[in-house]
Amino acid sequence: MELRKLGRSQLEVSKLCFGGNVFGWTADEKESFRLLDTFVDLGFNFIDTADVYSVWVEGNKGGESETILGKWLKNSGKRKDIVLATKVGAELGPSQKGLSKEYIRKAVEASLQRLQTDYIDLYQSHYDDQSLPVTEPLEVYSQLIAEGKVRFAGASNFSPERLQEALEASDRGLPRYESLQPLYNLVERGTFEKEFEPLTTKYDLGVISYYSLASGFLTGKYRTEADLNKSPRGGGVKKYLNEGGLNVLSALDQLAEKYQATPAQISLAWLTAQKAVTSAIVSATSTGQLEDIAGSVSLELDETDLSLLNEASA
Repeated sequence: MELRKLGRSQLEVSKLCFGGNVFGWTADEKESFRLLDTFVDLGFNFIDTADVYSVWVEGNKGGESETILGKWLKNSGKRKDIVLATKVGAELGPSQKGLSKEYIRKAVEASLQRLQTDYIDLYQSHYDDQSLPVTEPLEVYSQLIAEGKVRFAGASNFSPERLQEALEASDRGLPRYESLQPLYNLVERGTFEKEFEPLTTKYDLGVISYYSLASGFLTGKYRTEADLNKSPRGGGVKKYLNEGGLNVLSALDQLAEKYQATPAQISLAWLTAQKAVTSAIVSATSTGQLEDIAGSVSLELDETDLSLLNEASA
């Protein structure tokens, strides 16, 4: 399995990263364990979660994903085989959010306990806290790195301006964000490519794309409004049911036929072929879905294929 260096860090990660938002939501503990075993057995090593997953589910309070993942890590004994990423800063409750030193200190201990581990490989600022200087979370990350509780820091959902400010601050002795986790896929290219890709290239940042399959739209299973009821995430793809989105599906169908592959595999092969992208976050709720997605890593699209997809999604 090809591994890629994440930014300037010492972390080497697989082209696909398992998105842990499904654990404790659309995948119960038993199914989550099965999915994680399959993911690792297929040769992948990168898992991403967040303390806030899955607070949006009725009856949940956040931390469910980390808890399930922690049980799996303990039961499987595979902690050293995994690059473990989680996040801090999203709202868990009225006084449980942000990137203050005090809050991060409490949050990291809670995450470590739930994950049943002594260290987090990549600890990410989930959302920028614009009430604070960009240096404040970096200062506490510096302490956590020195203590061995965190290996490297990453960022997600920052503005380009604040991200650049944070990266410039790291030139003055603070740890730097080694990665950015942006929204990026075949039907949502503009913001990343115009606003963030120049920064990630300039500063040699790793890029971990989320919504890599556009909430499932790029699997090809949503082609009419009648299809939106096929899963709990269906409502999130209605915005793609337009001429542009359908043009992308048409191009995916064409290449899927050429390679005897699926639209999801072609989509991910395009995404991981982008020079800026280190790893694409994917989720699955069955081993069949996961095995299908995994097929993307053996696909090598040629320049004609890439051009077809670029033009369809421009």
